[in-house]
Amino acid sequence: MNRKIAIFSLVTVLGVVLDQITKYVVRASDAINAPGGVQVIPHFFSIVHAENPGAALGMLGNLSEPWRIGIFVGFTIIAGIIVFDLFRRLPPGDIFLSTTLGLILSGALGNAIDRVAKPMWGDKATVTDFLRFYTDDPELSQTLVDWFGMAEYPSFNVADINLVVGVGLFLVHYLFIESRNKGEELEEELDDELDDTLDPPEASDGDTPDGEPSKDEAAAQ
Repeated sequence: MNRKIAIFSLVTVLGVVLDQITKYVVRASDAINAPGGVQVIPHFFSIVHAENPGAALGMLGNLSEPWRIGIFVGFTIIAGIIVFDLFRRLPPGDIFLSTTLGLILSGALGNAIDRVAKPMWGDKATVTDFLRFYTDDPELSQTLVDWFGMAEYPSFNVADINLVVGVGLFLVHYLFIESRNKGEELEEELDDELDDTLDPPEASDGDTPDGEPSKDEAAAQ
């Protein structure tokens, strides 16, 4: 097994396992399920139990359950195909992008498991969220509502973190690192072409630069 397969597999598996374990603990904890949840940083961050029927910011939450499951499973399959296609093109030693693609896949799979597995247990096809960032300050809350339309960020989970971090690292790589490398390669190619133009190959003995016989050869003939 080469390095990229090992890293990709490890990140994907650990990401899914950590996501599912944290969600199980949240659903089973009496303290977290109590009103207000568990205060970690008062007036700013708490661990709560929230079930999201939709995607980010509650999108598609008003659709019927069969439609939601079908759409989200379809998105997950498409995302998986894209991730594996990108992964197979990576060099064997590419640790950075192997980690990045593993994070993206673990995020997609973590939330897909919720939507597919919960109905099998008799629950609704929702995603368990539990990380809540907010503010109790009235003035700041009003400012956030004026600027962003909401006073707190929607609750999220480990799968969401994996997905956002993975996509962010992927974009950073291709927008900055990859584009810079391509620019350096193009610059080197242009320098080589310029050198060839300014320094043409020297003519061999007895030949003029354009390949015609020299004056001495013409006189001998």
